[in-house]
Amino acid sequence: MPDMRFILSPNPSGCQGTWMPRRLNLLLHFFRYLFRRFGEDNCAKNAAALTYTTLFAVVPVMTVTYAMLAAIPAFSEVGIQVEDYIFNNFVPATGDTLREYLHDFSNQARQLTGVGIGLLIITAFMMLVNIERAFNAIWRIRQPRRGISSFLLYWAVLSLGPLLLGAGFVVSTYLASLNFLSGDAAVGDAYRWLLGWVPLVLSIAAFTLVFVAVPNTRVPFRHGLAGGVLVALLFEGAKASFALYVALFPGYQLIYGAFAAFPLFLIWVYISWMIILFGAELVANLDSSSAWQRPLLPRLVSLMALLRVLLQAQQKGQLVDLGRVNTAGWMMHEELWLQLTEFLENEQIITRAQQGGYVLTRDLDELDMADLLSRLPEPLPAVDKLPDRVEGDGAWYPPFLQALGRLEEERKRVLQGSVKSWLGPDAGVPVATPLTEEKLDA
Repeated sequence: MPDMRFILSPNPSGCQGTWMPRRLNLLLHFFRYLFRRFGEDNCAKNAAALTYTTLFAVVPVMTVTYAMLAAIPAFSEVGIQVEDYIFNNFVPATGDTLREYLHDFSNQARQLTGVGIGLLIITAFMMLVNIERAFNAIWRIRQPRRGISSFLLYWAVLSLGPLLLGAGFVVSTYLASLNFLSGDAAVGDAYRWLLGWVPLVLSIAAFTLVFVAVPNTRVPFRHGLAGGVLVALLFEGAKASFALYVALFPGYQLIYGAFAAFPLFLIWVYISWMIILFGAELVANLDSSSAWQRPLLPRLVSLMALLRVLLQAQQKGQLVDLGRVNTAGWMMHEELWLQLTEFLENEQIITRAQQGGYVLTRDLDELDMADLLSRLPEPLPAVDKLPDRVEGDGAWYPPFLQALGRLEEERKRVLQGSVKSWLGPDAGVPVATPLTEEKLDA
């Protein structure tokens, strides 16, 4: 049954409020957060940078693709089919002229020497590096892949990608040539109807693979699939809308003439990267539902809870990420998670593991609590601003809260007096008697 729970949603018109289904309200709030993150991560600028990189890398990528397909005799004639598929399903109908130019450029590039081919491969690699950098910024990953792992990933994309795509076309051609498909008209119509969905399915698979494999962190497959479906659908809508715009408003053809294919192609590539980066934002934020909700606990309590989770994980030889912290019951805002982990990294208390999580690098038994609190980037909060208790594994919290209360009382007693009594012309050093153990216990 559908969720019939409702919440009161604020009404901007000044009324008391309008009732809205809870899930719909959360969905709208999530997408508002998603668009805000899209702007905060400078996705529009990153899309422009990737468009500039794509302009230089499109010919090298096509050349490497043709070379990989030509290396296998069975795929030697598949290159034209792959090119037809890409331009028919990923580029609007205005790209016919550009396609001829790119095909000529690629044919000329294949006549280069070994050094020239090497430079083309390096250019293609640089595009993949920029793509990974943009994705890591969206996932808030500060350490990109290095060394052999990055090389293997990029080489797999440049080599296995064309081969898998070529294998798909070979299989499709083989199935289309079977006699039983041409013998029965009903079966043939059903097969052609299924083939009509192949471009969309391949698009979903390609984008899902990009979202799961490119970021330097573990991305759940179901989240990558959700992003792949969204981006594939947005691509279909954008392709149709872009082709309609060019047909109804032929301003570029009137201004640029035969050269109009290039600015139109750049605009389309920019729109494509905007769609892909928006899908990446969706995938990155699906993994942490608390990322767009208000933090439930103050920063100091969240810091202590994070250290508690790190200590428990160290005893079990495990890594700690935001999902593990939330699973432990300490729902933490993503921005707060990044701030706390950055502070602990700067203090050399934790370090990021190669798998993507964090581990302790210092023995907490040798870390003084007073010294840690003195290094916080903000003052300690007032005790009355802290919760009386916390849920979950919070046995450590009551003694900690009591100690903060005693510290606050001592600070108030030592600094008692007006500002004038401290800074005026007759100011003297106040005599403060130490707080006895009996007063502390009271």
